[in-house]
Amino acid sequence: MKKEAYVFGIYPVLEAVAANKSIDKLYVQKGLENSKIEEIIPQLEAQGTSINLVPVEKLDRLVRSNHQGVVAITSPIQFVTMEELVEPIIDSGKKGLFIVLDQISDVRNFGAMIRTAECTGVHGIIIQKKGGAPVSGDTVKTSAGAIFNIPICKVDHIKDALFYLQGSGIKTIAATEKTNHVIYDLNLTDSLALVMGSEGTGISKSVLKMCDEQASLPVYGEINSLNVSVACGAFLYEIVRQRS
Repeated sequence: MKKEAYVFGIYPVLEAVAANKSIDKLYVQKGLENSKIEEIIPQLEAQGTSINLVPVEKLDRLVRSNHQGVVAITSPIQFVTMEELVEPIIDSGKKGLFIVLDQISDVRNFGAMIRTAECTGVHGIIIQKKGGAPVSGDTVKTSAGAIFNIPICKVDHIKDALFYLQGSGIKTIAATEKTNHVIYDLNLTDSLALVMGSEGTGISKSVLKMCDEQASLPVYGEINSLNVSVACGAFLYEIVRQRS
């Protein structure tokens, strides 16, 4: 099972960036002065890469070779564009099923949702470049390798992804407890994208406003909300039930 790879040394890291390798994290030694590394940091930040200034001891623990003060961790997968994700499904005439994750931050939840998505026939997952859980070795492990069987797209803004989906004839449904509309009352047989929000605050207000419909799950206990990966599974299997 492929996990993330470590790229270390100034020129290997620069070459990885030039080759458009997907870099999740960049560790830079505190006090390092290198103009070329300084030049690529804004570029990587714009792509959603986490930049970490760390003591040399941290780098020594990550790799045992000469790291020259810089270590990059690359993603175990290659991401796809919105066009690559959506257009083949539309062209095939299939009823599309996508998941949009709005700031899911827990890697275990992320991996569990990928695993359930793969089992329920989801055609792709859309995440935001900044603010969400990384696609890392832990994600691979938690997803039980399902991450290699389902395309994942990174976008600058979730709202841009929703515009694209809606413009492609795909209905967007927000999974939220802030509605009286229960998922079982909706028609889920058309092409659709299920939007799931963060563990703490749910779907952001601006994203929630954009969605075509909102849906909740009935909750009868004292706790008024489900774990997001469990809720995602419940939504997906209702979609499967209706489409079967």
